[in-house]
Amino acid sequence: MTNTLKNFLSDESGQGITEYGAILAFVALLVAVVFSFAQGTLTQAISQSFSTIVFQLNKLNGYTST
Repeated sequence: MTNTLKNFLSDESGQGITEYGAILAFVALLVAVVFSFAQGTLTQAISQSFSTIVFQLNKLNGYTST
């Protein structure tokens, strides 16, 4: 019984995945906090940035919008 308990406590096979899960949860929480403080201004800034990128790529490609 003691040997089984020692083996269980010394087994670290799931440690890596647990650490990655904790990091992922922290990042998700951080993103949620940032979006809640931004209250829409961040969404508008991201949308404008992507629009600028699309415009520049279309300009490089010679695309003309109708």
